[in-house]
Amino acid sequence: MFDSSKIHPAVTVNNIKNFIPITLEMEKSQYSFWSGLFKNHCRAYEVLEHIISATSDDSSSTNPPTPPPTRTTSWGLLDAIILQWIYGTISLDLLRTVYKEDSTAQQAWDHLKGLFQDNKNSHHVHLQHQFVNTSLENFPDASSYCQELKILADQIGTVGPTVEED
Repeated sequence: MFDSSKIHPAVTVNNIKNFIPITLEMEKSQYSFWSGLFKNHCRAYEVLEHIISATSDDSSSTNPPTPPPTRTTSWGLLDAIILQWIYGTISLDLLRTVYKEDSTAQQAWDHLKGLFQDNKNSHHVHLQHQFVNTSLENFPDASSYCQELKILADQIGTVGPTVEED
């Protein structure tokens, strides 16, 4: 069983929404933002290896490769917690798509990544359309309008060529 004298930091997270305040939805094209927050959270709670293997292209070159996890009872407990974090931060539609009984956190993570990375071209077109059709009259002030354009430009940059500042 899990040694309670050495409580892992991930076990102490009561509400993942306190750390990842957005819900990943297919329609909002916010995968890069969500995954960045999620990876940072996992790094802070020492469980990044549950979603990104040492051979994965997501792993940062500044971090040393993580050895494959030893599949112990505590590893299974932590993996279930990270899987709950994933499920708790995605939309119901994505949950229905990703959920698989006896899945691991990395399988769910890879499935989500595949859904968003495989649809990069359509996301890019959708975001460009949103950017071009964003109108100042739909915002209470210029600052809100500019913020929305910045968000869209950043999202476009994560899925394709960046928006020029001309």
